[in-house]
Amino acid sequence: MAETKPSLYTLSFFLLCLSNFLFSASFSMIIPELPDYLASLGGKEYIGYTIALFTLAAGLSRPFSGKLTDHIGRIPIMAFGSLVCFICGGLYPLLHTVQGFLFLRFIHGMSTGTKPTATAAYVADVIPEDRRGEAQGSLGIFTATGMSIGPAIGSFLASTYGLDQMFYISSVFALASIVILSRMKETLPKAMKSRFSLSLFRIGWKDVFEPKVIPVFWVMLFVSFSAGAMITLIPDTSKVVGWSNKGLYFTIYTVSSIVIRFFFSKASDQYGRIPVLIFGCFMLSISMFLLVFSANSYLLIVSAIIYGIAWGFNTPTLTAWTNDLGDKNHMGRAMATMYIALEAGIGIGAYVSGEIYQGVASQIPIPFLLAALLSLLAFLLLWTKKRNWTYGI
Repeated sequence: MAETKPSLYTLSFFLLCLSNFLFSASFSMIIPELPDYLASLGGKEYIGYTIALFTLAAGLSRPFSGKLTDHIGRIPIMAFGSLVCFICGGLYPLLHTVQGFLFLRFIHGMSTGTKPTATAAYVADVIPEDRRGEAQGSLGIFTATGMSIGPAIGSFLASTYGLDQMFYISSVFALASIVILSRMKETLPKAMKSRFSLSLFRIGWKDVFEPKVIPVFWVMLFVSFSAGAMITLIPDTSKVVGWSNKGLYFTIYTVSSIVIRFFFSKASDQYGRIPVLIFGCFMLSISMFLLVFSANSYLLIVSAIIYGIAWGFNTPTLTAWTNDLGDKNHMGRAMATMYIALEAGIGIGAYVSGEIYQGVASQIPIPFLLAALLSLLAFLLLWTKKRNWTYGI
């Protein structure tokens, strides 16, 4: 009789997924409205900093979150990330200067610099190695759903009730995420736990970078440039083509991503990490090339669908590949390394896009062209190195 595989869908895993849904909805809810909000404060020329500062703080937080995840525990670090979202959501309506807004965006970035790292380590603790791709895909469905619903809710709240109410609701979502985490069981073994002390904040190079996941680092860095360009420019691109809801592109690509994760969550477990990533990077380059020519709604919609397909394959596969390659006793550090690449790519993409754009619509295609070329570079890197790099599964 064939051995029955244990179910992935335990109560703890479901609670983790639900917490991730609320967390991702909380921080993504406000994204489409931020460019116009910053412009209303007199800071239109700083639009690129809206995402760049957020991702800078996230990237700087990664080494600390990885180390603390491996010493303090997974759940406390996840809770801290949601707590930052809760606090920042309540503070946005109170700060009415460009400087105050940019400072808060930097602080807000600590949320995504901590919670995803601990979440990924938690998944690695509870999921068998040969089902990590499936687990990351399932978790990603909830995360992507939150990121899909968030911008749509945010734009609706902003247009119907005002920006302040949008910020407050985002805070409520983060609080609910914390409440759910309180019902979960810690997975870090007691033997590996350390008492909290300031010495845990002493970071050396070994705490910053896990050399075993270098292949993941480079691929993630190149493909995530597109996310920074997209987040920064899509709201204004949407206005150019006549879309009143600036979160529509986000919704379309996230729904597309959810569909891919739902039907193909086991793909990288079955066919290998690198073959799936080769396909995902190729699709991502096509999506970005389409945005170079997105003078109408139809091309924008097609781009969003293909973008969702690309990230539906890339995100869970890169995370599972990191789980495969990373040191099992320092999984937090391995995940932090992957997320450092993610945040660096997004931050650079956002900053470069903002600097090129400067409010001039004719400049919008240039950052998307750069994103397409970098995605193509990741594709070529995977293709040429596929025999030398470790596959994982």
